[in-house]
Amino acid sequence: MIKSVNPYNGKELYEFEEFSSGQIAAAVDQAHKAHLEWRNSSFDHRRKHLKRVAELLREGKENYARTMSVEMGKPITQAIAEVEKCAWVCDYYADHAQTFLASELKETDAGESYVSYEPLGVVLAVMPWNYPYWQVFRFAAPAVMAGNTGLLKHASNVMKCAQNIEKIFLDAGFPEGVFSQLPIGSKKVKEVIENDKVRAVTLTGSEPAGRSVAADAGNQIKKTVLELGGSNAFIVMKDADIEKAAETALQARFQNTGQSCIAAKRLLLHEDIAEAFIDKFKKGMLKMKSGDPLEEDTYIGVMAREDLAEELEDQLKRTLDMGAELILGGKREKAWFEPTLVDKVTPEMPLFREETFGPVIGVTRFSTADEAINLSNDSKFGLGVNIFTNDIQQIKKMVPRFEEGAVFINEMVKSDPRLPFGGVKASGYGRELSEHGIREFVNIKTVYINY
Repeated sequence: MIKSVNPYNGKELYEFEEFSSGQIAAAVDQAHKAHLEWRNSSFDHRRKHLKRVAELLREGKENYARTMSVEMGKPITQAIAEVEKCAWVCDYYADHAQTFLASELKETDAGESYVSYEPLGVVLAVMPWNYPYWQVFRFAAPAVMAGNTGLLKHASNVMKCAQNIEKIFLDAGFPEGVFSQLPIGSKKVKEVIENDKVRAVTLTGSEPAGRSVAADAGNQIKKTVLELGGSNAFIVMKDADIEKAAETALQARFQNTGQSCIAAKRLLLHEDIAEAFIDKFKKGMLKMKSGDPLEEDTYIGVMAREDLAEELEDQLKRTLDMGAELILGGKREKAWFEPTLVDKVTPEMPLFREETFGPVIGVTRFSTADEAINLSNDSKFGLGVNIFTNDIQQIKKMVPRFEEGAVFINEMVKSDPRLPFGGVKASGYGRELSEHGIREFVNIKTVYINY
């Protein structure tokens, strides 16, 4: 049995019976049969169904958000915003998929030559708990609009969210098998990947999970897209608007209780403004309410599991033992972790070197722009970087030097359906969203005709 437990009060919420091998094979067969029909449907037909998904998401957002809050602890207002964003990505691909996948004429010595974009088939999506709706829909919306079918292996602690997503697609009129969820644990993912009818895999999750899935898919010569961890730097230059930077940094670090791959995790501050920034940042931290995720004014909920809070506590302790200075916070009670600020963090310390998945952030100071870039790049991850400065022309010249999938200037790193999303180095490969995301799981076919 797979169990879902409320991390705020420890109460068991739901139990789900794990699929047997026979049930997994049957689900894959159904997804494959559905694809053979779905791939021949028109874009108008797909668009109509996906638009209905967006409507259902908006109509039921409070209910879907509540499930998210009780299963993984996300504050309710942030959970509602997540559901609304899912509706946005559905509308976006319903409106633009046909354009993104239109055949492209190419001038060659042929009578006619062009490139077409055709669906691959069944795609397995292995998804995490931290954004239990958004991570799924940013894959599902482009995948089904491209003519693929999707199988969802969701994180074990958000299986009710997974059920909700499957039901939304069915209630919107999608044929059975176009999008369905598999109630299975991680140990059975390999079995799904090895099924000949599964053509590709996408994973959002940890680096070890990514390595495992990539290895299994590689053995089968199947396409993968990996969106893994991040340790994004938040750089504040000497000439930055400190008040705006501090306000943005609070959201960039602490939304979703700091449990985000693209959260700001390393504060890199110019030495001349460090004290002023820290003062404003501390004041903002003290205003954030911690408590019951279902209360509307809660900004810091609980972490999704107690063991995750214990890991974060260990990272903090090891960093402090190496000489860092605790400025604010540091307390833990079961799955709740107090928002924490640490100063004098150096590159060899865990809060700098490792990904910190929770409401803790460390400060490292720099004296020059070159030093800031080197510190930002001194990480095995490369998902994104936040830079605050008023010298836009100068920082634009430096953009190519950042080893990241995204550079956000005077704004926090965030995902947007209109922009490609993904990383380099240990943050993974491939892209989601925009026209680049929908083309990850298609056959880019060359057609050459002589008359």
